Amino acid sequence: MKYIVCERPGKFSMREKTLPQRDQNEALLKVNKVGICGTDIHAFAGNQPFFSYPRILGHELSCTVLEIGENEKKISNGDNVIVMPYISCKHCIACNNGKTNCCTNINVLGVHKDGGMQEKISVPIDILLPAKDLTFNQMVIVEPLSIGAHAIKRANVKPNDFVAVIGCGPIGIGIMKLSQIIGAKVIAIDTNEQRLNFVREKIGVDFVVKAGKNSLENVSKITNGDLCYTVFDATGNKFALESGPDYMSHGGNFVLVGLFNGELTYTHPSVHAKEMSLMCSRNATLADFEYVISIIHKFPTESFITHDVSFNDMIINFEEWINPDSGVIKATVSF
Repeated sequence: MKYIVCERPGKFSMREKTLPQRDQNEALLKVNKVGICGTDIHAFAGNQPFFSYPRILGHELSCTVLEIGENEKKISNGDNVIVMPYISCKHCIACNNGKTNCCTNINVLGVHKDGGMQEKISVPIDILLPAKDLTFNQMVIVEPLSIGAHAIKRANVKPNDFVAVIGCGPIGIGIMKLSQIIGAKVIAIDTNEQRLNFVREKIGVDFVVKAGKNSLENVSKITNGDLCYTVFDATGNKFALESGPDYMSHGGNFVLVGLFNGELTYTHPSVHAKEMSLMCSRNATLADFEYVISIIHKFPTESFITHDVSFNDMIINFEEWINPDSGVIKATVSF
């Protein structure tokens, strides 16, 4: 069977190998579709934390079961399934407190273990979720939307809250729309006018603000001077991460969803005066996946996925997708 491996930064290769053999507690899956995300782009660029080469990328997966044994989930051969790509140890302090998403021994498909950019893959049964009546396109975006759902849950976003989301990439857009579904009022902030227009016209975001010298003033005007009770960073950009608290109201939350591979600096008096709650949001839990599956019919899936290519054409298209001028929001690979 064919697979694509990232051999080193900037280098993909298509190769062939034998069919994977599943263990008793695993299912053999046919991969139907893989989503491309920031992790894959950072890995290709050589700046993804917790990463080593060579690695088969891909953790946003839409799959069909080829082989599976008896299981409590009642999943059978031929069923379509969504893969929660975080394999936790189930016995560390985080797992024992229900935080399997930040397990001390976590293995993430496509990061710590080989992922789904291959025709077939064998994975533990306990990370599978029945896809019910979801389309392949809906299935493949459940994982990135679950990242957003987890961040929103961490911040305890409520109806009518003003929420600022910095970054109009796939994760940021997920946070925006899921916050709106809850009933929050969303302000999208980005430097890219094309993306701001996209989230306003295709996603239906309430307000858009171009990041720059007037952005804080504009956010203040929208919120009648109160600013935003919760601010999410979905960029992983050092400047955005360090300026995010400026948009936050007194007593508010600043949630770091994007990951920057370095140090961040904040002026203590300014964040202390606001009694800022600084929190990070990593991965997602089974409950987050189940929630997204239950509400994904409210999400504009077909607008969200802007590019799709065949598995055989992935390598020649990948570098174009990382160009900010390409117009890519979410790219997928179909098998």
